[in-house]
Amino acid sequence: MSVTATTPAETAAAAADAAHFLSATAMRGGYGKADILHGCTLNVDKGQIAVIVGPNGAGKSTAMKAVFGMLPLREGRVTLDGEDITGLSPQDRVRKGMGFVPQVHNVFPSMTVEENLEMGAFIRTGDIAATMEQVYELFPILRTKRRQPAGELSGGQRQQVAVGRALMTRPRLLMLDEPTAGVSPIVMDELFDRIIEIARSGISILMVEQNARQALEIADIGYVLVQGTNRYTDTGAALMADPEVRRTFLGG
Repeated sequence: MSVTATTPAETAAAAADAAHFLSATAMRGGYGKADILHGCTLNVDKGQIAVIVGPNGAGKSTAMKAVFGMLPLREGRVTLDGEDITGLSPQDRVRKGMGFVPQVHNVFPSMTVEENLEMGAFIRTGDIAATMEQVYELFPILRTKRRQPAGELSGGQRQQVAVGRALMTRPRLLMLDEPTAGVSPIVMDELFDRIIEIARSGISILMVEQNARQALEIADIGYVLVQGTNRYTDTGAALMADPEVRRTFLGG
């Protein structure tokens, strides 16, 4: 029987990954022959809200897709709760505890709200009623509109359906790609309040957000990406207070 030796560097890297609930380390990848990500690293601890911000074309959504397994990595690795999941498909990552809400095409418009939520529980066996009730408590308007086709809802209500459907899988990590895109400021504030509630329940959050200032206000940790690499990493409060970050990325 052969035994593969582990180098000290590999041992140290594994220990660093295990220190975080989600660890996506030194990711390099892209589309075709072109790399979009250049050594990007994202870590999220249990119950933490991590926010990815940066200019257009910075690789924010690409990083999310890489974490979720929708984009194969040329270099780097992804671990969840200490387990290496780099080679797993998105479906298998859902089974490991990841939930992903894309920016667009995130509801089944011809299905009712309740049918959309039931679709979110496709990997589960047994009774889903308790989880459905938790979603309705989090988003009361969905209970009122549960028999209505999701395509007839407002943009903000459709986002609630999309988040609710992801929660039906009972994720340990919830990934949100631009959750407040196209909604009013009032609806944005409401969605952020619900995201805080989700994190307080123990679910980790990894979120890409175009409304950088508002997102960093609720972030435990923030990542500013530029051209597919980490430019700044700090607490949300520290990034908000950094003059260079404010001037360059937050409009002063």
